[in-house]
Amino acid sequence: MITGGKSYVTSAPAFSNDGKRLLVCTGSTVSVFSTATALQVFELEGHTALVTSVIVLPVSNPSHKILSYCWTSSLDGTIRYWDFSVPEMLKKINFKLPIFSMVIPPIREQSAQNNQKSADLFAYVSVEAWTTKKTREGESKALHRQVQKFNLTKSRVAGGITLAETHKPEQLIISPSGNLFGIKHKKKLQIWQVPPRDSERAVIRKIKLHHTKPLTTLAFHPSERIVAAGDVTGRILIWKDIGNRTFSERDRLMDGSTRHEDERPCVREDDDADSCSTWHWHSSEVNVLSFSSDGAYLYSGGREGVLVIWQLETGKKKFLPRIGSPLLYCIDSPDPSLSVISCSDNQIHLLKMPSMEVIKSITGIKRPCSSPEIYEGLLTGLDFDKRAGLVALRTQNYRIQIYSLLDNREVSEVQVCERNHQPGDDVTVVVTLVVVSPDGSTMCTADVKLSEEGIGGLVCLRFWASGSQSTEFILSTIIYEPHRDAGISAIAFHPSRHMAVSSSYGGDFKIWVSNHGLQQDNQTVQNIAWTCHAVGSYKKKPMTAAAFSNDGSVLAVATETYITLWNPDKNVLIAVIGETLTPIVSLSFVGNSEYLVSASRGSNSQLCIWDMSQLSASWSYKLHAEAIACTTDSLSFAVLVLLPTSSNNMESNKNAICERDGAIFLFNVQTPVPIATWSVRKARGGSLAFLEIDDRSDVSQSSVMLAYINGDHEYILFDPYGKETSKLSIIRRERTAGTEETGLYGYSSIYGELREFVPKRDPSPPVTFGPSERPWETIFSGSSHSLPPLTKLCTSFLESLLEKRSVVV
Repeated sequence: MITGGKSYVTSAPAFSNDGKRLLVCTGSTVSVFSTATALQVFELEGHTALVTSVIVLPVSNPSHKILSYCWTSSLDGTIRYWDFSVPEMLKKINFKLPIFSMVIPPIREQSAQNNQKSADLFAYVSVEAWTTKKTREGESKALHRQVQKFNLTKSRVAGGITLAETHKPEQLIISPSGNLFGIKHKKKLQIWQVPPRDSERAVIRKIKLHHTKPLTTLAFHPSERIVAAGDVTGRILIWKDIGNRTFSERDRLMDGSTRHEDERPCVREDDDADSCSTWHWHSSEVNVLSFSSDGAYLYSGGREGVLVIWQLETGKKKFLPRIGSPLLYCIDSPDPSLSVISCSDNQIHLLKMPSMEVIKSITGIKRPCSSPEIYEGLLTGLDFDKRAGLVALRTQNYRIQIYSLLDNREVSEVQVCERNHQPGDDVTVVVTLVVVSPDGSTMCTADVKLSEEGIGGLVCLRFWASGSQSTEFILSTIIYEPHRDAGISAIAFHPSRHMAVSSSYGGDFKIWVSNHGLQQDNQTVQNIAWTCHAVGSYKKKPMTAAAFSNDGSVLAVATETYITLWNPDKNVLIAVIGETLTPIVSLSFVGNSEYLVSASRGSNSQLCIWDMSQLSASWSYKLHAEAIACTTDSLSFAVLVLLPTSSNNMESNKNAICERDGAIFLFNVQTPVPIATWSVRKARGGSLAFLEIDDRSDVSQSSVMLAYINGDHEYILFDPYGKETSKLSIIRRERTAGTEETGLYGYSSIYGELREFVPKRDPSPPVTFGPSERPWETIFSGSSHSLPPLTKLCTSFLESLLEKRSVVV
């Protein structure tokens, strides 16, 4: 079993004390990367929910920099202590409340030297807790977000002290020196001073700094009492000499008088600060603020994808532009020549300081990009290279990311249309389809340039060929308006030849061929061209899906509720089968068999299995199939199904952290009884594929693995026929009789008990459509899905009413 696709940017990363390792929160684990290679070297496993903080305490003795210890907190309510050089968990503390943020002030040497025994280590945590209040009607419980103090040495809450209560969990920020920590809460900052001799009963002093706009982030100066904060309008506020009245005894001037208001410029109300200045460059909210290690510069970033470097004394600035996505975190390394920035596109860039050059990038799988509402449900945003274990998925800024599911890393990226990241820009191009050929040598994309007030719309079909490296794609052919002004509904590749088909909502399909087979060995990718080989249509009906059979001899094209079968070489219509309750959106042939799987969506969603030898439906279910995956050499196929929102399963897990809203059914095409069933999370927008894995020592010995990617692009690969899938499954049902379980599960838990079904075929011959003297007496005796079309019925009925006369010579 292989898992991956976790976000690298849910929390701030942390450097090791020697700067050679970067610790990144990745879901319920912490991944340890090498800063020299940007490759993962270790993983800290043990938490059962999202890890929210990773902390490496600074050391003052240079000889201690080789030590590799860290603390982590999680929504599972535990705090853990690790040696990340092994890796090994050394200590586990059960806090019993979900922890959203944590900071740990280092033990001060002076405090440790004054005490004969070692001083306790304390953490300050942002948690979610239930509180009980007594009212006239009785006791009532309310959910509160609190900042609490916790004794890590003795594993207990320090005196039950609640430092603050907020409406939502707030991110705790600590100063580099460990003397101050704080949170932003609405339009103010709350800042606490860590006691010089910290203990469970030590008094913790607090100040508040006010602003007129909601604040978004804050940062502390490494050596002075300076704090910076950003707001939702893009402004940066810098307070200097904070806490002189509250945190120290220097609250009086030499003459014994306090400072007047005009001596504290721009300081609001009774805030404990000597001055406040404002800088403004960002056009929207500030997400990132961080001081340089020497305190001379302030780094800021936001939605613009630009890192701004401010000189603290003069306010002068310079920029690191075109990062490509909004910034989330900026962290300095103990090595002054290295820093990192985390971006919302799931990338972490390592910067060489002070030149600000990006030297390495840690790239995770990109998150789904938003699209106009009119295209919701009509997009196919990803496809698989089943032999190489790769997935191609559309991302922000009109790009296609090629990602290795086996290695959990980005392989390459394709820019479909040129676009620089600009915050607030309207989406003008939508990449609607991404399809990869079975051999992985070609990729095809469809994109639509949105019209402005009905003017300027454009549909493009693009073919991409693999370059010198098999994972890099270069544009070989672009076709404007391939189906006039109609949108492209589906693209499918021939399994063994350089042939593809595109279908359109305008009522036609086109078969495309490439000169790839005619090129010489020394031809470059630019010489490869795709041209139209044939055009087909059926009664001018919109064509909504297409698929080639595994041997390539049959092309199936869906025309709303019917399926048309074609000879792709001669472009001849072979047969028409149907019909379904709602328009078909997906077609797939199952292995080398004569079966075809179709999925239709709408008010009457349906999964239907068609027998090509009988040109009729074999069996069907009323299911909302989000994705279908078929094997190439067996009779198995898998279906990703969305569970009804009103099902008992959803209601019972309403308050669960990991709510499961979908299921994967594994079928043998010859029987409607599922072989196995797994419940999954975030099924909407998910996808499935059977990957052919060979010569991989780190995976199971089965040559076929089932890949499931959920709506957030998190994924899991597993052997659907092996026992290890019990780690994934809530439900695993073997095809054995005599089970002792009395509750409903699998399909039955969703749609009720199936009636007894005998998969053996009726030995009687199929219904014939030839005319007879009284055809209506026998023509309706077959099953409902085998009824002849209306044209056959009318012909037989009318011929039976006509009087037959003998021929007179």
